[in-house]
Order: sequence, then structure tokens, then C-alpha cells
Amino acid sequence: MSNIDRKSPLKIIVATLLILGTVAYLAITGVRDNKSYYVTITELQGMGNKAYTRHLRVAGNVAPGSIQRTGTNATFNLLEQGHTLRVVYSGSEPPPDTFKDDAQALAIGTFGKDGVFHATELQAKCASKYAPAANQKPVNTASALPVAR
Repeated sequence: MSNIDRKSPLKIIVATLLILGTVAYLAITGVRDNKSYYVTITELQGMGNKAYTRHLRVAGNVAPGSIQRTGTNATFNLLEQGHTLRVVYSGSEPPPDTFKDDAQALAIGTFGKDGVFHATELQAKCASKYAPAANQKPVNTASALPVAR
């Protein structure tokens, strides 16, 4: 057997291991960098230095009268069980239409050492929009659907 024949399978094995190692590294670092932790405002304020190094999701109700909009950006306060969090949203899209006073909001971003949450994504749900009026009964969707025969 010549010297070339013995090295050929070794080169293929080394190249395969190198490719698999690179793919595994990229997968692990990609997942780690995109992972975000859901925390309450209370938990966030008690995390210490860990809060500054993680990508986070924080939910709460938008404090009435706290929304200040500038183009696609917004600054507001989130409330949760007596705790307040100042949020600065700087996104590529304006806040959703349901983003209003007392709406439930989810801010996704990072917590700064200035005590402000810097959000790059914002989701909002206005609970009153989906709740029945005070003198109305909720619709039973099962009975409201036509029956196929």
C-alpha cells in the first residue's frame, strides 16, 4: 500500500470532525445568544449583576399616562405587583395598536446599569378589547358555530 492511500481516509476523517465541530460550536453559541429568560419585574430587580448580561423578557401592565412616543420608539413604565420598571423601546417597527394604557405588555431586550430596561421587541394585549361588555354574556363559541350535516 502506498503512502498516499493510507493518508486519504485520515484526511477525510479529520475534515469530517472539523466540520462537525464547527457546526456544533455555531449551533451552541447561536442558541445561547438568542435565548431569553422570562422574569418578573420583582425577579429582575433582585437579580443583581446577572441582570446586565442576559437577554430578558419582562411582562407587566403599562402604567396609565406613562407612554411617550417618538416615531417608532416609545418610553413607558411597566407595573407588576407594586413594582415599576422604566422601559425604553427602540425598535424597527412602531409599538402595536394594542399598546395602550393598562394593556398587558411584554418587553424583550436587556436591562441596563442605569436601571432602565432597553427593549428591542414589544408585544401588547389589551384585555378589555377581548372581554365582554359589562352587561353582556360571553359568547359560547361551541354553540355559535354551525353544525355540519
